[in-house]
Amino acid sequence: MTFDPPEDEEPQGRWKRKRDVEQPSRGWKVFMVVVVALLLIGAGTVYFAGRPIAFAVLKRQTAKRFPDIRWVDASALSAWRSDSTRSQPVILDARTETEYSVSHLPDAARIDPYRPLLRPLKGLPQDAPITVYSSVGYRSGRVTHWLAGQGYTDVRNLEGGIFLWANENRPLVRQGAPTTEVHPYQPRWGLLLDSSHRIEAPPIEKRSAAP
Repeated sequence: MTFDPPEDEEPQGRWKRKRDVEQPSRGWKVFMVVVVALLLIGAGTVYFAGRPIAFAVLKRQTAKRFPDIRWVDASALSAWRSDSTRSQPVILDARTETEYSVSHLPDAARIDPYRPLLRPLKGLPQDAPITVYSSVGYRSGRVTHWLAGQGYTDVRNLEGGIFLWANENRPLVRQGAPTTEVHPYQPRWGLLLDSSHRIEAPPIEKRSAAP
């Protein structure tokens, strides 16, 4: 008496030969591990290297929208503020009150980025040096453009805003005390901010093309 194998089974010899064909070789496994590792390394490189590219693109877009504005980078502003022989710039923070309350540059006064007023500049001559910043530079670009239209002749926009300033571990304060925390504006934009500075916070209402 003989027994035929069930339809979903095959004799051991045939099954073994089929398994030998379908099982990936050791060399193929090693190749796949190497490929995956390279992809992960590449993704990490793109993530960290992508921030400088993103800041450069944002500056170019802001300059295209406000072609008349002048710029200052974080290194130049820091050196300027350390030089007691130079007339010091007025620093304006063009973010919301919520963002400003988390942290801001030392001695920065807040100016509303959507409905700016000249109150923070009361009593200053129109040729006084002024530097404006926001999260990444777009809202401050708008305010810089607006101030130039009000007759102020020495206004600059901070490249990269407070995000790049913080990423370079430059000084920040909250209620007069040093801090390292920064409001991320919104989760997507907050990726431009190093995680060591980024806090968990409700997103700010978006009212412009960029922060």
